[in-house]
Amino acid sequence: MSNNQATIEDLIDEMYDVLDKGWKLPLSGGKVFVDGEEVRQILDEIKEEIPAEVRKAKAIVADRAQIISEAQREAETIIRVAEEKQKALVNQDEVVRQAQAKANDLIAQAQAKFKEMRKASNDYVDDLMRRTDESLSENLAELRKTRQNIKSSQRNSQI
Repeated sequence: MSNNQATIEDLIDEMYDVLDKGWKLPLSGGKVFVDGEEVRQILDEIKEEIPAEVRKAKAIVADRAQIISEAQREAETIIRVAEEKQKALVNQDEVVRQAQAKANDLIAQAQAKFKEMRKASNDYVDDLMRRTDESLSENLAELRKTRQNIKSSQRNSQI
């Protein structure tokens, strides 16, 4: 499989296939007998794939930290360059005043750019984590539903 999400989705589709192939009980309101061992095997495979999703989310968080660190270094470099330019222009009164204004402007721009990059990286990571959370929640809800169906069919088969 190309990614873990496709694997989990494929396993859930396989679970549906098992349910579709199961023996349907007449007049039971949709209850189905399925091969419990096959269902357990699929559930075990899903269980193995979920930690991969968690690792993926952790990698996203690590990427976020790296992006913020790079933005911080870039901002510091821009500030350092601005300060060096400011010191080079200190010799003349008018030039000094202009240099101070320009340096302050560069510092403000660098800080604004840093804030913008930080917000963008936070938004990006938040969106990825939200989508991962939604995907995991959907998979967990589907897994619980399937588990409940299996329990219901087991109870009905014991009657």
